[in-house]
Amino acid sequence: MVQAARYTSPNSFGLAEGWNLSRVTEPSRLFGANGIRSGPDGRVYIAQVAGSTISALDIETGDVETISAQGSDIVAPDDMAFDSSGDMYITEYYDGRVSVRSPDGKTRLLRDDLPGANGITIHQGRLFVNECRIGGRLMEINPAGGAPKVLADNLPMPNAMEVGPDGKLYYPLVATNEIYRIDPNGGEPERVAADLGGPTAVKFDSAGFIISTQVGSGQVLRIDPRTGDKTVAAQLGPGLDNLTFVGERLFVSGFTGQITEILGGGETRTALPDGLTWPLDLTVGPDGTLYIADGTFLLALEANGELRTLGMLFSPGYPGYIRGMTAIGKDQFIVAGNGDVSRYDAATAESEVLVTGLDQVYGVAVSGTGAIAVADLGAGEVHSVGSGSSEVLASGLDRPTGVAFTDSGTLLVSESGAGQVVAVTGSGTDTVVDGLERPHGLLVQGQTLYIVDVGAKTLIAFDLETKSRQTIATDLPVGAPPGVTPKPLLGLVPFSGPQGPFTGIAAGHDGTIYISGDAEGSVLALRKEA
Repeated sequence: MVQAARYTSPNSFGLAEGWNLSRVTEPSRLFGANGIRSGPDGRVYIAQVAGSTISALDIETGDVETISAQGSDIVAPDDMAFDSSGDMYITEYYDGRVSVRSPDGKTRLLRDDLPGANGITIHQGRLFVNECRIGGRLMEINPAGGAPKVLADNLPMPNAMEVGPDGKLYYPLVATNEIYRIDPNGGEPERVAADLGGPTAVKFDSAGFIISTQVGSGQVLRIDPRTGDKTVAAQLGPGLDNLTFVGERLFVSGFTGQITEILGGGETRTALPDGLTWPLDLTVGPDGTLYIADGTFLLALEANGELRTLGMLFSPGYPGYIRGMTAIGKDQFIVAGNGDVSRYDAATAESEVLVTGLDQVYGVAVSGTGAIAVADLGAGEVHSVGSGSSEVLASGLDRPTGVAFTDSGTLLVSESGAGQVVAVTGSGTDTVVDGLERPHGLLVQGQTLYIVDVGAKTLIAFDLETKSRQTIATDLPVGAPPGVTPKPLLGLVPFSGPQGPFTGIAAGHDGTIYISGDAEGSVLALRKEA
């Protein structure tokens, strides 16, 4: 199936009279791009952790085919390698698994006891896997079964690796900015290169030099394995993840989903354009800037339509994976992600943890008086957040997801599991809107409450005074494709806790309503005609 975008709605948008809809960012073709590997057919295979998808890119035509779709047996694929018979061995990062997919599409689970399983390579029929986590292991795995053979352990976040011309296994350590090698038959690790920019992958060119992507600096480095001397083959943006060769042609992947061909002499060619990975929550700053939480990235939409990166997971001072956020100033935010709520100043690259130890925080809101509220989906609670502490405002909720304050200070919460929106009271909660399928983001404008119902793929306007409701838009590109039930992404600290989509909503100063089209990787704008 050749795809122009990762998601195609079976129906066109439906809009209430007097409304129009446009996209302020274009749909993405991938759910980001992680491990890439040239396949036996000459295409570049792309693993996408966030979308539990594997795609194949034809480097001549740009056509993309889904090989393993969201909802299949493969969950959160991060890297892959092919054996001589064409079987694809896949690491499933968040589930700590390694699976095998045969050319006929059948899959089988090889192991499920490798937390952070990430880097994988096959050399002369031998399968090697490592765990990208603090204290990770580098192992040889027997596909026929039996305990792994540990070659090295207590490693600080090893990642994509390869056997070099000397027969040694080379692997990067993301956390220490180093590359090491080890004899796969036994021996002590030996450092090859240091002072890098966050090395995420190691491969070799035909001259025997290491080619390594750097997630922090955005550089593609060419390194002499004998001396450790390095030169910059290309300077790209932060978030680079992996690379592969198709013959002599070099392709690099990045978290944004862009696949770039490195042409030599510092020149590059975009083989597949980038896009948003999720996106998740949205917020508008005091100057009207639209901000987008895209999981590992925080972005600002400029007036010219360009996206500006304010920070990303490996940036200094970044507060970590962001799911929910609200702007409190220009490039200043209250953000929620994993189990933390933080204050983040992107201009100074400083963050302050306000509260930690929550379960799965999603939407966050700030009232007119400065009160902070956050929905904890995992615990079924809503918390009031102060500096260093939190107070439970409501408990026993069914998957609370979005939060919003009314002009009078009443806190509203969407219960995505119960299909309703409730108001938090001194004694518990009162139902405000029921009969929904799976509500996520909430937005209050005056007496109108806007609700994104992800289950029904609709935007609903509810009058808080008259209690009347109107469907503003239908068939929105939010949630999972029809008929697909995505399997949970368990997450892995410190990168993220359990991951799940969150369809955010925000209002511009001109009344424009922005919605995160997480299914297709776009941001939508709805405007009421004058």
